[in-house]
Amino acid sequence: MTSDRSEARALPFITVVMPVRNEARFIRETIESLLGQDYPADRFEIIVADGHSDDGTREIVCRIAREHPQVRLLDNPGRRSSAGRNVGFREGRGDVFVVVDGHCHIPDASFLSHLAECFARSGADCLGRPQPLDPPGLTPFQEAVALARAARLGHGGDSLIYGDFEGYASPVSNGAAYARTVFDRVGYVNERFDACEDVEFNYRVEKAGLTSYTSPKLTVRYYPRESLGGLLRQMRRYGRGRVRFYRSHPEAMSLTAVVPACFTAGVFAAAFLAVCSLALGGLPLALHAPLVLLSGLLALYAALTILATASICARHGLGHALRLPAIFLAIHGGLGLGMWEEALSPERAPAQGASEEVRT
Repeated sequence: MTSDRSEARALPFITVVMPVRNEARFIRETIESLLGQDYPADRFEIIVADGHSDDGTREIVCRIAREHPQVRLLDNPGRRSSAGRNVGFREGRGDVFVVVDGHCHIPDASFLSHLAECFARSGADCLGRPQPLDPPGLTPFQEAVALARAARLGHGGDSLIYGDFEGYASPVSNGAAYARTVFDRVGYVNERFDACEDVEFNYRVEKAGLTSYTSPKLTVRYYPRESLGGLLRQMRRYGRGRVRFYRSHPEAMSLTAVVPACFTAGVFAAAFLAVCSLALGGLPLALHAPLVLLSGLLALYAALTILATASICARHGLGHALRLPAIFLAIHGGLGLGMWEEALSPERAPAQGASEEVRT
């Protein structure tokens, strides 16, 4: 018994940081999957940072917290996920911290044990994880979104969130767990972000020369959006977040980063020229070449979409054949729209109640 207690004390204390707002549908299952971990109950805590939920999320967490003292409900006056992360990072007692959102599925009861083991074995400052969109109980539309996002055409080629690589790697795309000392080196999450705040924070972790290790043992499965409109809104937020990231770190900009914005501009430009041609009975000769070029590029995009759809259907059946082209269009068009919206709007101040301590 004494030996067991000594071993437990040797394990790192883990703070699970859960920034939420209106997650009543999923929050109980997510918390219960953490409470059911095989990690000693006195060696971890769950901080739910609530951004003024009005759907019953707070009441659900309060009921769970009354029975499980390691669950703590804290207010997030900044409301955004970025501010919620900071609430947990500042208030947590952990030797290490891991972010788990309220709308995800943790498939392994040894998730926290694997987390502690990966930190100990790698000696890393930061851990990354796969975050596929394939939890149980998905609708056919959600399954199609998951397949599209995991395809090469549906996400960045340098992203690790859909792979199963294990080893030392950049944390930018999938970093989610941090030793306490990381905050001393890079500060906290930039609360001006309401999307891509994790990418911006992880980029600073990498710039600071800190080490990162990624492992499929830390997989957390996320629920995809349930409608085309919901997916489009999500991707627009991501697009806005990308522009904020590049404003903060222009050296991270690449040609591939602006492809969604160029794609969206091309679609609108081609549509405008086509309408003008119909209205005027033709276009000036100088505009023929741009219209042909834009039409060719859009035809190329359509061909790539058809090929990606065919590849997915060859492996997963024809059931998603009609959904996938619209989903790819929502992914790329939404990203592009969001990027233009943010690029053409002035930089916003942090949300009320937010604070900032960022080191670059």
